[in-house]
Amino acid sequence: MAAKDPADVGALLRQLPSVEEVLQEPTARALLERLPRWAVLDGVREALERARRQILTGGAPPEDLAAAAAALAEAKARPSLRRVINATGVILHTNIGRACLPEAALQALLQAGRAYSTLEFDLEAGARGSRQVHVEGLLRRLTGGEAAFAVNNNAAAVLLAINTLAEGREVIVSRGELVEIGGSFRIPDVMRKAGGLLREVGTTNRTHLHDYEAALSERTSLLLTVHPSNFAIVGFTAAVPLAELTDLGKRHHVPVMVDLGSGALADLSPYGVTGEETVPAVLRQGPDLVTFSGDKLLGGPQAGLVVGRRALVEKLRKNPLARAVRIDKLSLAALEATLRLYLEGPAAVEAIPTLRCIALPAAAIRARAEAAAGAVRAAGGDLRAEVIPGSSEVGGGASPTETLPTFLLALRSRSRAADALEAGLRRHDPPVLARIKDGDVLLDLRTVAPEELPVLTAALRALAAPVT
Repeated sequence: MAAKDPADVGALLRQLPSVEEVLQEPTARALLERLPRWAVLDGVREALERARRQILTGGAPPEDLAAAAAALAEAKARPSLRRVINATGVILHTNIGRACLPEAALQALLQAGRAYSTLEFDLEAGARGSRQVHVEGLLRRLTGGEAAFAVNNNAAAVLLAINTLAEGREVIVSRGELVEIGGSFRIPDVMRKAGGLLREVGTTNRTHLHDYEAALSERTSLLLTVHPSNFAIVGFTAAVPLAELTDLGKRHHVPVMVDLGSGALADLSPYGVTGEETVPAVLRQGPDLVTFSGDKLLGGPQAGLVVGRRALVEKLRKNPLARAVRIDKLSLAALEATLRLYLEGPAAVEAIPTLRCIALPAAAIRARAEAAAGAVRAAGGDLRAEVIPGSSEVGGGASPTETLPTFLLALRSRSRAADALEAGLRRHDPPVLARIKDGDVLLDLRTVAPEELPVLTAALRALAAPVT
């Protein structure tokens, strides 16, 4: 009952227990046995403060204050960075961490994190070494580049390269490649921060070799071509083949750099991803430097990788900015382990989760979806489950015009709206992320790991269970 008289408000406030009194209740004592004390204390204090505010605004305090405090304490003790089940069908989903690491990378990461390591120590010489030795040889072998260098992400690689090779001088880029990726990250802005002077050539949809040639001058220090990543220009278009651009650069003694973005090391065309050239294939066309990401199509940890001419890579290595953007030991350990998997050839597809998701046949996904639908039907209630054809996305700025055929689990309820069903999955522990389309909640099991299928089934059963 709402309190209206000031005397009633005061009486209700005086009835509130102290923090210590709440802590003595059985619910709180049980909580202290399994949660950190700070989380329980914060939960109790916040529950009391909420109760005070409710009283002061004319409401009544909660009937079970200890239970309210327990719910708050549980939330506070839970890490903010949490595991989720990705049932969106977007393989490289930027918002939820992009590439999942291979088991070998996870083991390498644990070893590097729990003990001292040879990060920058040469055991043979008994002296200081370079952290780059752990991956440079592997990158050279896998890509065909003369030299290689790893930093903390691809944006850092681009920044470092432009600053090293073009600070205070012009960089020629096609207008159609002045891209913006997630988070308002724009190539012109990166170039400006790196100290390069942007020289645009061509038009949005058509750029020719003579456009680059006409723009060359004594101020030119770099020809840059950028992968379009998350969009495609179609129709009346023209672009300069990389081999022709590199030939132009060699004739005029101007280096050519390719920001490849996702950077696949394996040929993914047998699995339906045909719009992505591999890093070795790009290097064979003659550019001086190629930069790409570690946590996209490569399937490893966040990293920015530079491969190409030794003389230019050495310049990047000596730039003072290289220390500011250097790769950390945990990412380096996971990257080395991931790259070693590629030495196994076709076996890498099964060992690297990103490649495994891409290669998963639609028929296998359908079998998963049918099994999940059966679990929903067996749970009773009014939740309807149907398996329908659909498409998965590579994501991560790769192959924006291509999708992979899949089968979706479509959920609909007579008593609950789609957004309520989606929220129910999202609030499960661990959360299950799905998407909504045309009134259905859609789950694509391409991006659900085999070991996660029982967890997903449990979440679906909980969602489907009749409300009592």
